[in-house]
Formats: sequence, structure tokens, C-alpha cells
Amino acid sequence: MRASILGMMAAAVLLAHLGRPPAASAHCDTLDGPVVAAARQALDKGEVTPVLKWVKPEAEAELNDAFDRTLAVRHLGPQARDLADMYFFETLVRLHRAGEGAPYTGLKPAGTDLGPAVAGADKALETGSTEALVRLVTEAVAAGIRERFAEANERKKTQDESIAAGREFVEAYVIFVHYVERLYADATTAPQHSENAVSHAEGH
Repeated sequence: MRASILGMMAAAVLLAHLGRPPAASAHCDTLDGPVVAAARQALDKGEVTPVLKWVKPEAEAELNDAFDRTLAVRHLGPQARDLADMYFFETLVRLHRAGEGAPYTGLKPAGTDLGPAVAGADKALETGSTEALVRLVTEAVAAGIRERFAEANERKKTQDESIAAGREFVEAYVIFVHYVERLYADATTAPQHSENAVSHAEGH
């Protein structure tokens, strides 16, 4: 029975890797991220409760089943333990991503560079202060607005010289306005957990 479970785990992990689309940066997908860290603690303690917060209620049954299967074979040896643990990590992260409305793109290696925003967000929670994070994001946003404005403003000066020049202005104008519109909408819209699907896919 346990050999059968181990075989199922091996197949599940292999399929997860073979079916993996191009990697997208997502904090919850890394082997040193908070989701896998919680999974390691749960397995070491033999208690699934600490990781249930990472999935939606409707996913609890599947996660509990994966947890029980993992515990059933972990003690069979180092290789079995590693395979079983990876099976549980993959299952947990996949269910977590599904709860966000995001596709599962596989586990990323520990130490994956997720960019300054994610690191800044984690640091803010560690220190209890958002000052550095606000400064980081504000400076990036300001630079983005100025860059797109400068391009649109420059194209505006020559838009009447030809149809091609006019189209170049329109393209720069659309890019500029949509950029500002998107930033403002993100800043003023009530937070929704499902919006992480977008941020994860673009690079949570």
C-alpha cells in the first residue's frame, strides 16, 4: 500500500514538472517561501493545521489527503522522505495558487530573485514599517510616469507632420494614459486576494 502511495507521489511530482509552463515569479512558489516553510513545519510536527490557512476551505479535503499520504511514507527512507515532501509541497502550492485564481507554474528554487518589491514587502512586515517600501514603489512609479509622459509629449510636438507621426503620438499617448490609469486603479481599488493572480503572472 505504501509503495503504491509512493509511486503515485512520484508520478504526481513528475507530471507537475513536465507540465510546467515558463516560470513566473511568485513568492509563494519558491522552496524558501512562506508556503513551503509552513509545509516543512507541518510535516515535522505531524500536524496539518498550520498550513490550512494557505488554502481555501474547499481545498482542505485534498490537502488533508496529501498530508496523510506524505506522512505514511516519509519514514521509509531519505529518498522516500524527499519525494513525499516534494509531493506535499507541490500539492499545497498548487491549491494555494488555485485559491488565488492563478495558474500553478511549479516550484521555484530557493534563492530565486523575486525583485525588490517582494523583498521590500517582506522587510516591511519584518520591521513593522512601510517607509522604505513606500519610498521604493513611489520612486519607481514616478520614474515610470515621467518616462512615458516624456515620450508622449515629444511625439505630440510632431503629430501633425504626417500620418505616421500622428500614429506614433497616438501609440505613445495610449501607453502613457493606460499606465497612469492602471496605477491609479490599483491604488484606489479595494484589495482583492484574487488580484494576486495578475501580480504573480507578471512577476506574490
